[in-house]
Amino acid sequence: METSTTPARHALTTPQKWTIASTSAGFALENMDVMFLSFALSSITADLHLSGTQAGLIASVTNLGMLAGGLLFGLLADRFGRVKVFSHTVFIFALATAAMAFAHSLTAVYIFRFLAGVGAGGEYGVGITLIAESFDHDKIGKMTSLAAIGGQLGAVLAAIAAALIIPTLGWQALFVFGLVPVGLTYFIRRHLHESAEFLSARQRPNRQPIRLGALFHTPRLAYQTVALMVMVVVQIAGYFGLMNWLPSIMQQKLGLSVAGSSVWMIATILGMSLGMMTFGSILDYFGPRRAFGLFLFAAALAVFGITLAVNQVTLLLAGAVLGFFSNGMFGGYGAVISRLYPTEIRSTANNLIVNVGRAVGGFSSVVIGFLMDHYSLLVVMGFLSLLYLFSLTVMLTIPALRRLAPTPR
Repeated sequence: METSTTPARHALTTPQKWTIASTSAGFALENMDVMFLSFALSSITADLHLSGTQAGLIASVTNLGMLAGGLLFGLLADRFGRVKVFSHTVFIFALATAAMAFAHSLTAVYIFRFLAGVGAGGEYGVGITLIAESFDHDKIGKMTSLAAIGGQLGAVLAAIAAALIIPTLGWQALFVFGLVPVGLTYFIRRHLHESAEFLSARQRPNRQPIRLGALFHTPRLAYQTVALMVMVVVQIAGYFGLMNWLPSIMQQKLGLSVAGSSVWMIATILGMSLGMMTFGSILDYFGPRRAFGLFLFAAALAVFGITLAVNQVTLLLAGAVLGFFSNGMFGGYGAVISRLYPTEIRSTANNLIVNVGRAVGGFSSVVIGFLMDHYSLLVVMGFLSLLYLFSLTVMLTIPALRRLAPTPR
């Protein structure tokens, strides 16, 4: 369901700038933590004597926490306000991240990662919703992708920090840096105000109760919600599976150090950032069916580039191309969900769909851990390729995406 937005402007207004800055800072904090786990995973596995399946489950537990937090904070944001909920998610997430420095058992790791997920789970949907309610429909794709690109800065900083800290101070010290962005993020979010669209929706006399059932009210709507969940499951499965395991794979199979795998991750992240901006522009100009169709098919092919890498140069190129197509789509999901669901339930829709995708797709870390224990890298990449093709098929069956045609220019 589409709603009215602010008039088109060539330059961003001050509230729009604060919105983009705050969401980018929040995504940066989340990505930094995800990458901390990626680079520390091999050290955690060795210190705690974990199997591949146990190690992969750490990321999956985080994503289960994201589902719980996403449901809670999505409903709260739709009921009480997006900005009010925003800052609370940051402190929960940051404190749980820092607590990893004191985790000396697998149980403690699981607990702290679950709590970190609870805080992070509400962040995405609220931030994306703020963007959707601050910009015109034909700019949402580009703006959500821009915020996601800003989030990649956190991943780059994590890669640099891991290369400097893990070899000298150990993996526990790395997680203390999860507290660093809190002050800046809190300061930025103090400058945000609730959108006029949200305030107007709260005053409607016929406003419907905020409940999860609204996302499944009719068979057609239920199918749309589930189909979008499936697409996000594949998106997250590819992202977390690759980003959590490939640093360890590169360290073991190509003999790279933590610093060497960090260089590969930075190249992949740069590819992701370029892919996000490209995808956002394609989404706004050509519509979601063409944008997702192109990137999903290309991602299914790009995953095999990793198997062809024979040295660090070809690995860097393969990582950049893979990042471009596999994660360039990420900002597009929030843009599409925000246009398909009404204001009253928009944060909940974003959080439920994306965090179900995280919770289920996050188990790809366990699956890939199992496959790496028993099969070759080619089998892993083949598994991911089939997932992207399946997502492409599901996307083509969602009728409402046909309505989200680009605005005539």
